[in-house]
Amino acid sequence: MESRLAQLGGLNQKDKQTAYLSLLSEVLSRDDQSTVAVDIHTLVDNVVNQESVGLVISRSVLSELVKALSEGRIKNRDQRKRIVEDTLSIVHPRIVSYEEQVNSLRFQLADILEEEEQWSDAARVLMGISLDSGQRALPDEEKFRVYVRIVRLLLEDEDSVEAERYYNRAALLAHNTTAKETLLQFKLCQARISDYSRKFLEAAARYHELSWVPEIDEEERKQMLSAAMTCAILAPAGPNRSRVLASLCRDERTTELPSYNILLKMFHDRILRPNEIKEFEGTLKPHQLAKISISSNDRLASAVAEDDQASDPTISTRKGPSTVLDRAVMEHNLLASSKIYNNITFRGLGALLDLTPGAAETMARRMIEQGRLKGTIDQVEKLISFDVLGEDDDAQGKAGGLGDVEQIEEDTGAPFTKKWDMQIRLTAANVETIVQHLTEKGLVSFGAVQA
Repeated sequence: MESRLAQLGGLNQKDKQTAYLSLLSEVLSRDDQSTVAVDIHTLVDNVVNQESVGLVISRSVLSELVKALSEGRIKNRDQRKRIVEDTLSIVHPRIVSYEEQVNSLRFQLADILEEEEQWSDAARVLMGISLDSGQRALPDEEKFRVYVRIVRLLLEDEDSVEAERYYNRAALLAHNTTAKETLLQFKLCQARISDYSRKFLEAAARYHELSWVPEIDEEERKQMLSAAMTCAILAPAGPNRSRVLASLCRDERTTELPSYNILLKMFHDRILRPNEIKEFEGTLKPHQLAKISISSNDRLASAVAEDDQASDPTISTRKGPSTVLDRAVMEHNLLASSKIYNNITFRGLGALLDLTPGAAETMARRMIEQGRLKGTIDQVEKLISFDVLGEDDDAQGKAGGLGDVEQIEEDTGAPFTKKWDMQIRLTAANVETIVQHLTEKGLVSFGAVQA
């Protein structure tokens, strides 16, 4: 190869291009491809780093090499991977001059790494592609496709932090895209990022929405429905979760999935026992079993007024939930207890949740503060009283058309919204009064409605 290249060096510029392309074709066409990687390395190094070759010829040779690799002229995947990596290494110092060829090689290398399930490495290769170069700026739809692919690869290795960064970039371009398949991948990435970020309510809603898309394979839709159920179970207890649970329970497909019994119990506000969630725990992913720490404020609040009970062996010593699942089950059981009891002592609630009385009070206080539980706390009597009169306002177990949804007044918690609703009601009532008055005077008549 060295001698052949030396011979080509003496040719004029007009003949050099044809000679180099002919040599490249000869190397790629050999039956014995054992030395093809070494020979191509030598050839590429010569055309890129020899000033006598010229930029036009070197670009032409690299373009032909990229085309040959994309067409599968090199059958062995390991050799193809080595050739791509060697070429990128040689061209890197002069990447500005070969940007288009480098981008094509990076796409090919990412494909190879993805086939080898090296997700993060494939994502990093795609990150190195220049998408906004002045020489050849990619259209928005192509940029969107690359960003979504990077997000998908990063999520395969559960790198949700970096994935969210590229997801935010893709979100800015989503409105410029019409490719349905890429948009579906984007929505799935959106759901998975919400899942990894422990925004389980958002994730459940998005998974459930995707499970209805007919373009997605039936088995994948079933997996998305299962993921929606899991996220709904792990979501913070409260009215919003009840709406999501109602929507899932109304879906007939959920009855065939393993998590249906727990989902149904949560929807009906039944207390869950440890043995019931053991099987469900085995279906969770690592991030859904993540350990959670107790804040110093909660630890301090939980410790108040517990000194006199420290010697009682019947009282639990747990200061709070240890995992995401623990917290979801405890909050659900606390909410379920509000449907059973009018009031309960700190100690009784602690026994129910397997927490210290102070920790049980802290959990109830936080849920009341966040509007997820209606009730009051009497710290003198160490008693929690539940607001049973407000049960109809929070749509607990009544959303999604599964129960009586008639409500006298919806408590939205927003004074301006209430004021607006009241104005609409008054206006409607005034119009009704005017119409009735005109009818009595005979000034307005309504004909019979024809069926």
